[in-house]
Amino acid sequence: MTALAMLLMTVGTGFLVVAAIGVIRLPDPLQRMHSATKAGTLGAMLLLLGVMLSGAIRVGWNGPLTVLFLLLTLPIGAQLLGRASYISRTRLEGLETDPLDGELERSDDPR
Repeated sequence: MTALAMLLMTVGTGFLVVAAIGVIRLPDPLQRMHSATKAGTLGAMLLLLGVMLSGAIRVGWNGPLTVLFLLLTLPIGAQLLGRASYISRTRLEGLETDPLDGELERSDDPR
């Protein structure tokens, strides 16, 4: 059980590092948000599961409730931030055409 806990914590830490590198290196806010929410959520959940399995600290219901909270809130928050970012005319890197053109109205004042 300890080896599995260590593996989960190591993989979770790796995903958190990848998320941090993505936030620093990706060119536009939508890509940064994607990196932070996808890899960050998975990394935090794996790290938390590893801590719960290790038994190093007494977790009780706090661990599973934290995982549930992350699964329920981070995708919704990412969706709302991405939509607000798009509507406020955030620049989009790497796209030749706007895939949401005509679907969502964008602000006239580019930021």
